[in-house]
Amino acid sequence: MDNRSDLWRRVDELKPRFIALSDRVWGMPEVCYTEVRSAAEHRAELVAQGFAVTDQLAGIPTAVMGEAGEEGPLVAILGEYDALPGLSQQAGLDHHQPIETGGHGHGCGHNLLGSAALLAASAVKDWLKTHGVPGRVRYYGCPAEEGGAAKAFMVRDGAFAGVDAAVTWHPSSWWEVMPAVSLANTRADFSFTGKASHAAAAPHLGRSALDAVELMNVGVNYMREHMPSDARVHYALMDAGGIAPNVVQAHARVRYSIRAMDLPGMLDLVRRVRAIAEGAALMTETRMQMAIISAVSNTVQNRTLEAALQTILEDLGPPHFDEADRAFARRIRATLSAGDIAAAWRAIGLDDTGADLCDFTVPAKTERKLQIGSTDVGDVSWAVPTVQAHAPTLAIGTPLHTWQVVAQGKSPHAHKAMVQVAKAMAATAIAVLTDRSLREAAQAEHARFLARTPYVSPMPPEVRPPLTMSTG
Repeated sequence: MDNRSDLWRRVDELKPRFIALSDRVWGMPEVCYTEVRSAAEHRAELVAQGFAVTDQLAGIPTAVMGEAGEEGPLVAILGEYDALPGLSQQAGLDHHQPIETGGHGHGCGHNLLGSAALLAASAVKDWLKTHGVPGRVRYYGCPAEEGGAAKAFMVRDGAFAGVDAAVTWHPSSWWEVMPAVSLANTRADFSFTGKASHAAAAPHLGRSALDAVELMNVGVNYMREHMPSDARVHYALMDAGGIAPNVVQAHARVRYSIRAMDLPGMLDLVRRVRAIAEGAALMTETRMQMAIISAVSNTVQNRTLEAALQTILEDLGPPHFDEADRAFARRIRATLSAGDIAAAWRAIGLDDTGADLCDFTVPAKTERKLQIGSTDVGDVSWAVPTVQAHAPTLAIGTPLHTWQVVAQGKSPHAHKAMVQVAKAMAATAIAVLTDRSLREAAQAEHARFLARTPYVSPMPPEVRPPLTMSTG
């Protein structure tokens, strides 16, 4: 059954509501686990569209799910709506102009991400009802992708049980199937406790927690020579123990982000970093406590779903941009470095054509040189077969997590890409729901991978969602 024209027409009918939703969320940027208003906006739209709503998935106040349909297979469409700190920026400008000094901003485009996902889910819901096709669609409103690992907690809590496949997307410079490559990542705090004393009169009586942090950092730096070249370890000092140099610091805390190409490799690297912290405590006669804040797995590829999505992207084609869109994109590109633009083209393995916005479908096979980060979509991909798209909401070369992303977050070209990718996700969801052979092939591929590498949640069972990590 191929009624994609009906499906895509429904997306176009619904798009004004969801463009408005995206713009409202853009205007209320909320960071990791504080997305109260943004989640409420998505919940209200779920109710308006007739979904049955479940609140507080995995005990997370800002996680919401909507389900619609009758019996049959079940597809999940994943949305996000968290912002980033320190990226406040006025929309539509080609220079840095914060709305609020030190304020937040949607520097990864999650206002668009969540709205397009909910638009796709709504269109799928309506298509199933109109055509009388058995099947169910769920929209997952997911907070705290930026460092909070909400989806990993949701997976651990069983929120994806019974789902046959998951579909999502991310803002980008490109119209393509997103490469299923991300780094497994653990964020952990290492807290050291020593003994205060007068640093001049009685230094021998003190045991410095700050010394322990510094020795740990030195040890990890030496470890870098002896870990895989594609792994990443970086840190931030959370508590230096005070500002008085004449006091031996009795408490200090450092936060580490430990990344590797796969889950087993990351878990082993976490073990090694912990051993270095224990050694630093031993050398300084301090006590060390390690607390995992959040953790995510690498993304598991599903070639079956990727092939289906690639065909849909090619059939649908990229968004249709006009000269006004390209003119704004050129102004944004003038603020970027040549390195930014070159890196974007290297990431898709193609030569720079000089285009300002992507007007083609990236081929399935190219010689890519990817810039790899981490995402909690990775844990969903271990739980169920998962596929992701990129859509060109950004002028080519725009790095994520920058003011330039925020500046483009309400632009006409971003809205056009958001609607176009909603059509692609909706069509992929319908393909999974109506094509049993596709569904079974994707699940068989997923089962073969898990048989070789069983999933172990990177989140210890005692770790709860860090709901106050942004505020305390």
